[in-house]
Amino acid sequence: MVALVPALAFAAAIGSGLMAGLFFVFSVCIMQALSRLPPDQGVAAMNAINVVIQNPLFLFAFMGTALLGLILLVMAFIWGGQGSYLLAAGGLVYLLGTLAVTIVINVPLNDALAAAPAGQAAAELWQQRYLTDWVRWNHVRTIASTGALALFVLGFGRI
Repeated sequence: MVALVPALAFAAAIGSGLMAGLFFVFSVCIMQALSRLPPDQGVAAMNAINVVIQNPLFLFAFMGTALLGLILLVMAFIWGGQGSYLLAAGGLVYLLGTLAVTIVINVPLNDALAAAPAGQAAAELWQQRYLTDWVRWNHVRTIASTGALALFVLGFGRI
């Protein structure tokens, strides 16, 4: 099992890098562009994104990286080799800062936006919560997945 650690660390680095890039683009481009649209158009565009992003490739990268992070976290305690603490930290950062934030903050806001009746209610949710809270927590996901990437790479380099 220990022989798999380098391959798991490499795959976790790739996965967290993919997620860091996705969240980064939302933080610096997509949400700023959507915020410039009239609220009903911004809401419609974001709801469309939230539907299409739930595809097997995205879920494989997002959830697969979480699984790899969990495995590396557990393996660090079993293996205890050089670099294991960095791999464990990468797994923990990804699990808490990316997966947990998504489940606890971003997905409920996505669901609320999708369920909001068109018109004033959706526009208020969009402007008062989504463009502030969702974006703020997406910044957290960007930083966390980038940090996890760095930790996985550093840990991989010390195996």
